[in-house]
Amino acid sequence: MQKNPLGMLLGAAVMLMPFSASAVVGLPKTVEVDRGKVEAVCNQNNPEWRKAQTIDGVSMQESLRCSPDNPYDIAVEVKGANNVSMETLMNTHYAMDSIIKKNDMDGDGDPDLIIIKLEVAELNGHSPDFAGFVPTFDIAPGVQPGMWVFAPKSRGMATSSFVGVDANPLLRAPSPVIRVEQGDIIWIQLENTHYFPHTIHLHGVDHPWVDSSGEGNDGVPQTSDKFVLPGQSKTYEIRPRQPGSFVYHCHVQTHVHLAMGLVGMFVVEENRPNNWVQTFNVGAGQVRHPSKAILENYDSEYDLHYHAMDKELHSIIQDYNDPRLIAKKMNREYDMGESTEDYYTLNGRSFPYTLRESIIVAEPDQNIKLRVFNSAGEQLALHTHGHKATITHYDGVLHNPAAQIMRDIYDIAPAQRNDLKINTTDDGLHSYGQGVWIFHDHREKGIQTNGQNPGGNVSALVYKKYLNEIGLPKTIGESIVPLFTKSFYERKLPVWQNIDSWNSLGEIDAEGYVAPPASVPAAPDVTPGSADMETPSDNSFRNLVFGLLLGLLVYLLIINREKITALISSKKEATDND
Repeated sequence: MQKNPLGMLLGAAVMLMPFSASAVVGLPKTVEVDRGKVEAVCNQNNPEWRKAQTIDGVSMQESLRCSPDNPYDIAVEVKGANNVSMETLMNTHYAMDSIIKKNDMDGDGDPDLIIIKLEVAELNGHSPDFAGFVPTFDIAPGVQPGMWVFAPKSRGMATSSFVGVDANPLLRAPSPVIRVEQGDIIWIQLENTHYFPHTIHLHGVDHPWVDSSGEGNDGVPQTSDKFVLPGQSKTYEIRPRQPGSFVYHCHVQTHVHLAMGLVGMFVVEENRPNNWVQTFNVGAGQVRHPSKAILENYDSEYDLHYHAMDKELHSIIQDYNDPRLIAKKMNREYDMGESTEDYYTLNGRSFPYTLRESIIVAEPDQNIKLRVFNSAGEQLALHTHGHKATITHYDGVLHNPAAQIMRDIYDIAPAQRNDLKINTTDDGLHSYGQGVWIFHDHREKGIQTNGQNPGGNVSALVYKKYLNEIGLPKTIGESIVPLFTKSFYERKLPVWQNIDSWNSLGEIDAEGYVAPPASVPAAPDVTPGSADMETPSDNSFRNLVFGLLLGLLVYLLIINREKITALISSKKEATDND
């Protein structure tokens, strides 16, 4: 059969007609959402605090991070408030009896009686004076869950100044790391400054069940202790014989009080001569005055305290200020069995604030000790980029050196502690080389803040050459500046706004548009019976059917064109004969 190329082309064109129809309505425009106020990426105004220095005979390592600890705080934490100058003490918020160190009973050059005073503080709680929270402590830009913490006994106001509502530097999450020396006599005095009863349980720490006076010493109201009521105080006595990484926490309504933040790390350092340990590490992170035993094997030491919070629980103290109502909501109505964790923190902060306080600073060929504690209600799957660490201790107990393993994921159960050794030798096993290497929970819910990513407990191990002059990583990826906005964590900003020059993944301009309920189709604004009543989907389907039928007709005409031509010719001849 002779083919007619022209006919075939015409048939194909007709069959493609339905697919050439343009959209009935154009796409809405993209608008740029205002970020609002953008915070300074580094908010620290005391760069001199980053230097290695000596105050009142206390030497401390440099701390190159954006927000280093106040060196005067460290001097008090190491020497005790009773052994530093008044000038040093006045440069802190510590009370004069917050840390007392005395009595070198074994003659080895350091004190052996340590008296530590703790209070209970509320953060981001309901204010009786105005519509807001006081004192405030942001875990991320604009994010302020209600919390309770143990805090060193302080002087002055709970706020940092009389003109603001932010908490003073000693009142913060997490509850401070407490460090003592093996064999010392430790008195921990809980002064209950809160409106609920509390106790302290020394989890994993060597301590007698009763103290020297026969009173309970385990902190458990059901078996050994009375409640420490508001306004009361209680002294816990210990003389720990074993070193390691341990825990202290409230044991009253533990499921709620621990979750609210009344839990911290308790470290017992090995005994050495002239070993003045840093009693508090407020905010955890870098230990700027490591113990003698640590410096025998490591270049630096870091405390990493992971926690998580359920927004439903932590908002109770923001919605109510009557202790009776708070007790009812927490103890009887809140169901821990149905809880879901919304906020994930490292050392009391979430990303991007973790970059200010909780980075690990490294140099090549170093050994770095990490004490990792998980106080959240679920397992932590900590992953280190660029490095494989060795797990040296589990729950304060040395693991057999011959059986120690290297990993890049460390599974840490609730209340568990792992001591890790990071070696920065660039051999492709211990380290992959210098850079900005993040570390984070590899359960993906841990790297978001109330559903918004990036957030959660992400931080970074940063080599010194990749730190800038204000202590932040020199990154070569996307800018982190947009993350330092309240609007981002309120989910008002498109995550990929301005990702390209035409903002292709920005916000849709839907001004004036009211979306119908999902179960009701959109009704166009036209008069009944008009041709415009047809919806775009109706038009598209009609065009498709019409095009297919027309194409089929043309196709039939083409393949039967000889018969049709013959039929037309025969009819024409018949007409001519007539």
